[in-house]
Amino acid sequence: MKRRTLDIMFSLGGVLIAVLLAVAGFVLKANADFADGYVAAQLREQHITFKTLDTLTEEERRQPGLVEYAGQQLSTGKQAEVYANEFIGLHLKGIAGGRTYADLGTPQAELRDKVAAAAKANDPDLAALQQQLADVNAQRETVFKGETLRGLLLTTYGFSEFGTKAGQAALVAYLAALVMALLAIAGFVHARTTPRSAAFAPVEPGPARERIDA
Repeated sequence: MKRRTLDIMFSLGGVLIAVLLAVAGFVLKANADFADGYVAAQLREQHITFKTLDTLTEEERRQPGLVEYAGQQLSTGKQAEVYANEFIGLHLKGIAGGRTYADLGTPQAELRDKVAAAAKANDPDLAALQQQLADVNAQRETVFKGETLRGLLLTTYGFSEFGTKAGQAALVAYLAALVMALLAIAGFVHARTTPRSAAFAPVEPGPARERIDA
């Protein structure tokens, strides 16, 4: 096979690969832009704003994210993660001693049984037990709402991270496409400067080793 023909074949293959990489980069970039725009739009609709710096408590001031985003409207995946973990998560720990919605189910059920038994026995402690049950019910409802919102915000953060990774992958695809395009151009240039009669002659390793040994 002629060397010129071989150069052209490899260069055309390089062009094809470069086009495929560029298309992949375009698709990935489009997905990244969609994720960023969708997350921002959905978060802005919730009208969630970080507390201003002067209204943060001492405990909240120890959270770096709350200080960094103080006074800003929540509109990015990273902000959603900070709000979920450093604000909601922080306050959930103080509502019921760190117990979760599932953890509060057991004391709630126990108090219901005690209230029912006290009502039947006309126990004088009935009012106190009812108040304890009301407190646990309120705690569990608050924790449920907080955990739900926290979970939604963290899901949003995860979705935004997929968009970020897609953007990084798009950049890699574009760079790879550029490299392949440059290699293809170099191949075409080499083919143009190679005489039409030049043939591809693979190097035989045997004689080369014999000459080195000699």
